Amino acid sequence: MTETTPGWLSSDDLEMTRARMPILYVDAVPVRVDDSGEVTSVGVLLRIGPDGTVSRTLVSGRVLHHERVRDALLRHLEKDLGPVALPHVPPSLQPFTVAEYFPTQGITPYHDPRQHAVSLAYIVPVTGDCRPRQDALDLVWFSPQEAVSEAVQSEMPGGHGVLLKQALAHAGCVI
Repeated sequence: MTETTPGWLSSDDLEMTRARMPILYVDAVPVRVDDSGEVTSVGVLLRIGPDGTVSRTLVSGRVLHHERVRDALLRHLEKDLGPVALPHVPPSLQPFTVAEYFPTQGITPYHDPRQHAVSLAYIVPVTGDCRPRQDALDLVWFSPQEAVSEAVQSEMPGGHGVLLKQALAHAGCVI
């Protein structure tokens, strides 16, 4: 019997499930906007991966069993950006894209060697004080032009660089 009270699976059950079916995720691109709603900067996390490599990434995480997408988005934003980031989750939960991560590279621009995952991606303005928590080392704010530069993009594995470019294009940023 699988325990669902805490909202997820045991480590062994999760590993088995990842091998057999897609897992639902949310990705969030934290942004700062000016008074007219234009994106002025994009927040990118600096993390150390399980293999010890340092990379840049976006806010991302699983949607738990019996958890609304809106709640999952807020939970991951708070986990990664801190409790006073003050995110403004869009009133419509229509994502700007759906990213399909595959364990096999080359099927889509998105890759996750652990699993097949489907992620709903959102642009989320934040107005508060962002202080990375848990496994994030730092949060760096880039201008939209800096965020799509080769230097930043080359540090974003798994397709997060592509996702960041799509977010900025969706927000109308001319790069």
